[in-house]
Amino acid sequence: MNNLIKGEKHDWEMVIGLEIHAQVKSNSKLFSSSSTKFGSSPNSQVSLVDAAMPGMLPVINKYCVEQAIKTGVGLNAKINNYSVFDRKNYFYADLPQGYQISQYKYPIVGEGKVTIDFKDGTSKDIRIVRLHLEQDAGKSLHDQNPSKTYVDLNRSGVALMEIVSEPDIRTPDEAGMYISKIRSILMYLDTCDGNMQEGSLRADVNISVRKPGDEYGTRCEIKNLNSIKFIKQAINYEAKRQIEILESGGSIEQNTMLFNTSTGKTRPMRNKEEAHDYRYFPDPDLLPLEISKEEIGKIKSSIPELPDELKNKFIETYKLSNYDASVLTAEKQTSDYFNETINSDPELKNHAKIVVNWITSELFSLLNKNNQDLNNSPVSPENLGQLIKLISTNEISGKIAKDVLEDMFSSGKTARQIVDEKGLQQVTDQGEIAKVIDKVIAENPKMVEQYLAGKDKLLGFFVGQAMKLTKGKANPKMLNDILKQKLNKKN
Repeated sequence: MNNLIKGEKHDWEMVIGLEIHAQVKSNSKLFSSSSTKFGSSPNSQVSLVDAAMPGMLPVINKYCVEQAIKTGVGLNAKINNYSVFDRKNYFYADLPQGYQISQYKYPIVGEGKVTIDFKDGTSKDIRIVRLHLEQDAGKSLHDQNPSKTYVDLNRSGVALMEIVSEPDIRTPDEAGMYISKIRSILMYLDTCDGNMQEGSLRADVNISVRKPGDEYGTRCEIKNLNSIKFIKQAINYEAKRQIEILESGGSIEQNTMLFNTSTGKTRPMRNKEEAHDYRYFPDPDLLPLEISKEEIGKIKSSIPELPDELKNKFIETYKLSNYDASVLTAEKQTSDYFNETINSDPELKNHAKIVVNWITSELFSLLNKNNQDLNNSPVSPENLGQLIKLISTNEISGKIAKDVLEDMFSSGKTARQIVDEKGLQQVTDQGEIAKVIDKVIAENPKMVEQYLAGKDKLLGFFVGQAMKLTKGKANPKMLNDILKQKLNKKN
């Protein structure tokens, strides 16, 4: 098994499950009309309901319910016709009610699954236990004053979808792919903005280790991870920590852990609670949700094309590999950009692989260097399509095209404008190319002798010299063909 970790004494297997907390994309909170806008002044978006003032009753936000159902459909999950809100009792300074309104026995969404794709073309299903709606807590601020803790209730009452997986994940990479896939689905559905930096999407990681074939070990839960990089790091460290304890004869305590991003280490925060510790009971202020088949059907009909569906379409329509199609559909903005590029000119549909390469390699590289993304790319899909067409018709070479793209990126000009202004069109005149080759051969007689004596690798030298003389504008295939013909005539 490739998924095993070698310890000092034994091989070990990770067993990982994720609880993803996705903030519902909604203008108002789950049980009040307060704004959910990020970055507002502390405690500026707090209603009497959010602050748990006496006598204030929650009122369910219908739109948040619809967003949860929509997400459940996107996760290939069962939508429950009957759903109940519960009180989850615990006592933190940033939880004004002294309980959280959540769901326990009767969640809004039941069992589902998500498929993750590997580079080798294989895939794996990760089972989903449930998706339930709940309200977020406030935020405790410990770094504002050396002796005081402040509380910001702006986040209190914001609608969250908690997506709970089965412990089907076996490696940090699988965990990263799983959360990436969930994020992608949410963004296609427009039910969560997927912004992990702002905390709109975060995860709790449950992890244990075992010898292959053994029963599941004691798990620890790592709380509030908001980066795929940190999720992977936390899993790696925690697995090694547990293995070291077990191999030294110790036992694992079921703890809730925090991950320190500076040290790369986990540390215990508190003993891990069980469900009964929260004293769940149905919230007496909220009636059960009863969702009709008609309502579910209406929401299903509004679902757009999702990553897996779009991936299969790209494979079938453009004969792309599973991996290329997966890369294109991982982010909605990428698949949208690809669609707009390839549809900008009918001829580009015959060059889909080239379009993929220029988007995911050359354009992505420039965007990363400049800390930008496709949403604010200086190069429009139409302009990139124009550049690729110039390559496919042999008007410019691939090498020159890279320089043109950089110019397009910085100047905002079209590919055609840059090529015409700088005279970058490929030299395709056989007579002109032949003259350049004759000059190169005449100026390098010793190299010619060595080539004819069997040093075939010197062909690259002659090509390079000819390209220098033509400033990279000679048609590469034509140059190679004529060069070989002329050198062979010397024999």
